[in-house]
Amino acid sequence: MAELKVIIPEELWRKMASFEMDWHAITRDLLKKKVDELSDLKSIVSKSKMTDEDALELGRKVNKSLAKKFKNSAMG
Repeated sequence: MAELKVIIPEELWRKMASFEMDWHAITRDLLKKKVDELSDLKSIVSKSKMTDEDALELGRKVNKSLAKKFKNSAMG
């Protein structure tokens, strides 16, 4: 089994120490969940025919649309 060293701020460590938890198991579970999410995303993206430029253009359109929506809702 591999080991991973994690450095955390002292303040966080003090807060963690106030709880009797298996932080090693929690960390393993969180890492596994994140890797699973990234694997799923990678699988979805690998099947996409969208180019990087297409994705950027779509992102720009979404940003403009959201900005317009929030501007209109703020004006009442």
